[in-house]
Amino acid sequence: MFEKNLTKKMQDIVLEGRVPAKQVCREIKKPYSTLLRELNPFDNHAKLGAETMFKICKVTRNVSILEFMARELGYTLIPLEGVETPEPRQHRKASKRVRRQAATM
Repeated sequence: MFEKNLTKKMQDIVLEGRVPAKQVCREIKKPYSTLLRELNPFDNHAKLGAETMFKICKVTRNVSILEFMARELGYTLIPLEGVETPEPRQHRKASKRVRRQAATM
């Protein structure tokens, strides 16, 4: 059931989001028909890959799917403040700090 919910939520992000679906397809370099098939929760033969999901989140700037996944796993998604594109080293430090803070809560 979780898998179908996840796929349906991604379908909603693409089809009902602020960025038109065809623009999303152009930016992630995937044919429109292919993406729609991958986003169909009732199509058992085409699956949305993690890389494509990540690209969709970046293009749409919609992280609601990540928030959903975090909630389902018992976590909270917290944005890094004031950081557009973190450097790998800074990201590791921030990530460790957030994990330490979460462990003390």
